[in-house]
Amino acid sequence: MPHPFTIEEIYPDDEENAVRLPRRQNGNSPQGLAVTLLADYTLRSRASVPSAAIVALLAEADVSPTGARTAISRLARRGILDGSRHGRNSSYRLSQQAAHSLSVGGSWIVASTATTPSWDERWTLIAFSLPQERSAQRRALRGRLRWLGYAPLYDGLWISPYELAPLVRAHLTQLTLGTVTVFRGHRVEFDAISSRDPIDAWDIAAIGKQYEDFLQRWSPLLDRIRSGQVSGTEAVRARTEVMDTYRRFPTLDPQLPLSLLPAGWLREPARQVFAAVYDGLARIAEEHVKAVIARFDGNAQPGVQAHLTADLLAGVRNTTRSGTSPDGDDIPDTIGTATA
Repeated sequence: MPHPFTIEEIYPDDEENAVRLPRRQNGNSPQGLAVTLLADYTLRSRASVPSAAIVALLAEADVSPTGARTAISRLARRGILDGSRHGRNSSYRLSQQAAHSLSVGGSWIVASTATTPSWDERWTLIAFSLPQERSAQRRALRGRLRWLGYAPLYDGLWISPYELAPLVRAHLTQLTLGTVTVFRGHRVEFDAISSRDPIDAWDIAAIGKQYEDFLQRWSPLLDRIRSGQVSGTEAVRARTEVMDTYRRFPTLDPQLPLSLLPAGWLREPARQVFAAVYDGLARIAEEHVKAVIARFDGNAQPGVQAHLTADLLAGVRNTTRSGTSPDGDDIPDTIGTATA
């Protein structure tokens, strides 16, 4: 299945034979913005959008026309977008597999930041060893573990505070071929200068700073949203950027137990601000997207619809009201787990 986003967007410094802590990339990538934009308004229907309209909408987010066209082309080559031509004009829509992955991921983003599971004070440890000639397999395994909420305590030793989920087990079976050992147990306290707390596998200070930056960036917009002082152009840009930034938090902070985190952890305030911006601008943003598309396609756009965080939680899918996709494939009624 093609994956719309890459783990390198969130952990660009992960390298072989090095335990790296998260560092957020500066800005939002054109490909990430394009995927987020299309998902925000066409995920349910997989409606096709003229490429010129996508370029125009990305231009409102300061993406150059060349950068936008390059992003669209690369997404099509990766199988994220399906293209079609009508004379000299081209249009793109989310591929069926990408739409499914985004629907699952959207549900996961909202669900994993809305609640924190209870914790039994035990840790799951995954130890693996792969030879140098299987470096591609090792990179793939590290990326999957990142997506699934694990972090490297030491090179080759990854941890999570939660039980080994079936999805993790399936990925380990697929990628390690017997070169892995899994433990679950309590940490043993002892006096040693070199002792490392398991929670230190995550850069808690860096994650907290990203929450602070997120709140500082988006909280000032709330009063203008309530008073209706946000234009359509600004609404689309804000919804796209707030989602493209917020979607990284469940990977950076995978429901880490609050008992291990500093007092006043900002996960919940960030969730509230995200929902207020994303939901509060949905109507005006949808109207603007439809207006931009209409400049390049005179047909009505019934498949263009902004969804809310409640829709994401329920699992926005490329379905019709009959419960099938526009391509005729049956879609499960619920989607509860995220793909890597």
